[in-house]
Amino acid sequence: MYGVIINDQEQEEMEYLLKREMEEIIFDLGDHRIDPEIKSAMGNRYEVLFQLFRRFASQEECLQYMPKKKKQN
Repeated sequence: MYGVIINDQEQEEMEYLLKREMEEIIFDLGDHRIDPEIKSAMGNRYEVLFQLFRRFASQEECLQYMPKKKKQN
């Protein structure tokens, strides 16, 4: 386990970067031209980013970016 000490400005920047990256992934996941395998990798990346985001963001913000449940076949 690693620890990081950051100030308020750095925290805000981290939140901003994570939000931007997650929003970009959400947008790309809606593109029908992207291969399903690529979308799967993007979904995995989103989950990792969301786990990081949870450490910085409020509960209300986390609810906005909570990943959708995967469909089981």
